Amino acid sequence: MAVLYKRHVPLRTCVACGKKMEKEELVRLVALPEEGVGVDVSGKSPGRGAYVCREGECTIDSLQKEKVDSALRRLTTQQEWLALISLMRNVTATR
Repeated sequence: MAVLYKRHVPLRTCVACGKKMEKEELVRLVALPEEGVGVDVSGKSPGRGAYVCREGECTIDSLQKEKVDSALRRLTTQQEWLALISLMRNVTATR
């Protein structure tokens, strides 16, 4: 008799809506070690990460700078924030 074990699926929380989902269903925002904030498509870049729903209304519309800053434990400049929003639009548009 073979016993099958379910593999652990990592759950992450969206910083915009607060829903817990599987890591693959989210886009990872990362505070880059050298400076700046980016979108981590692979999910494996070094640096502190925060997650946002890949699809849905919370992708860009309800994303708040304060929540992202808190999750990344750093303050983003206005220029970094605008670049991040632009990157998010490109990533979510291609999915």
